[in-house]
Amino acid sequence: MTRLIVRPPSPHLADGELTHLDRVPVDAALARRQWEDYVAVFRERGWTVSEAATADEHPDGVFVEDGVVVFDRLAVITRPGAPSRRGELDTLVPVVTGLGLDTAVIEAPATLDGGDVLTVGRTVYVGRSSRTNDAGVATLRELLAPRGWQVVAVPVTRVLHLKSGVTALPDGTVVGHPPLVDDPTVFERFLPVPEPEGNAVVVLDEDTVLMSASAPRTAGLFRTRGLEVLTTPVSELEKLEGCVTCLSVRLR
Repeated sequence: MTRLIVRPPSPHLADGELTHLDRVPVDAALARRQWEDYVAVFRERGWTVSEAATADEHPDGVFVEDGVVVFDRLAVITRPGAPSRRGELDTLVPVVTGLGLDTAVIEAPATLDGGDVLTVGRTVYVGRSSRTNDAGVATLRELLAPRGWQVVAVPVTRVLHLKSGVTALPDGTVVGHPPLVDDPTVFERFLPVPEPEGNAVVVLDEDTVLMSASAPRTAGLFRTRGLEVLTTPVSELEKLEGCVTCLSVRLR
């Protein structure tokens, strides 16, 4: 199964939460076209797309990855660190439960954003960020340890989420732009990339990754490693601390 869960961007996207970036004008119409092009990449690769109901009252609702994280057949419903985002779950959870997955819920006082969760093999790196607290890390560890996953806490102070700074290639190599990474030695294999937008990749299959069109030098670097690299523009989403990973939940 290769399935994508997405939600269209709100026309109020420009009002979304910001932590590390200055607010700049956002073109909502362009953001919608970029989102449609992003989803089209997956459709063209044979992925089945499940779309959560529009949540226009939630400016950050397009960043669905923060609301649920899937491990095998366990879907963990998060508790976002920004209170303004917790209402997004009302329209996301029905999509997840409709897929027949087992579910677990992060409860207060724990907070956990899906953007802080990076899975490499059976290791789950969890960013201890402004959005994910110690209780969130501990709760995830309690859920996953009996299922054979190792949870490793990672400091995140330079970017919003762990996956705003690092992601992983199909072979498990973690990639990131060094100025945005607190401690690259946490990862078994780390590859520095030359552009900040190059730190976010979505693995489509064992030979193919999708990334932002804003990082051509990084795309070239990945191609020298034998990868097929697809790019798509997400400039309007990047203005809101978004990237190609946070725009979807991927089930494989």
